[in-house]
Amino acid sequence: MDIRKKRLFFFGVVLTVSLLFYFLGRKQADGSQVRIEARTSSTQKDITVEKVMTECDEQEAMKVALTFDDGPHPYYTEQLLDGLKERHVCASFFVTGEHAQLHPDIIKRMQDEGHLIGNHTYSHIQLSQGNRDTFKNELVKTNDIISGITGEEVNFVRPPYGSWEKSLESELNMFPVLWTVDPLDWCSSDADGIARKVLSKVKENSIILMHDSYASTVTATFRVIDELQKQGYEFVTVDEILFD
Repeated sequence: MDIRKKRLFFFGVVLTVSLLFYFLGRKQADGSQVRIEARTSSTQKDITVEKVMTECDEQEAMKVALTFDDGPHPYYTEQLLDGLKERHVCASFFVTGEHAQLHPDIIKRMQDEGHLIGNHTYSHIQLSQGNRDTFKNELVKTNDIISGITGEEVNFVRPPYGSWEKSLESELNMFPVLWTVDPLDWCSSDADGIARKVLSKVKENSIILMHDSYASTVTATFRVIDELQKQGYEFVTVDEILFD
């Protein structure tokens, strides 16, 4: 084979090998690109899912607590419990010892349906400088009555008129629960007016004070629940507002 033919043969071999490596490299690069694009697409999908979950967390329902004092009433409290159950709502009931003693079946129903039961003294006595011992004894007596019905310790107290002494917390192992929204339902028979007062003042983590001894309060309560549920509120027992 002369030199010219050798050169052509050598050139052909080099060209063939070069083209082979070129196409192999191109195929590998294309595969890498596909894999990169797949990983990118997967990453974007993960980011999108994470974003949606974050937005859902940010849109978590606003909490509000309904609380009722002075019961249980033999008729209106039962009516109220019926409506709460129908609407899947739990509330907090601060009962007086004398009423709890008269209607243990209603107290047991409150417990069975997931409501919080707190102490409102035995006879709705207001704490003052001269009656601390009497006030404390009424709380102890009412705790015994409630616990005797439910079998559970009572940890929350709604002091009548909001009068409280902090030292009683450690003495009785009880936590006082006040309120942020008070529609003064006890002095009005206007259910619409009571509901409007609540709705005009309520906000996230509000503690609403009402009384389960009046027909107008029961009606107003259902209107408040229906409206606030439409607005995205979740009704919880008061401990979830205070300690969550």
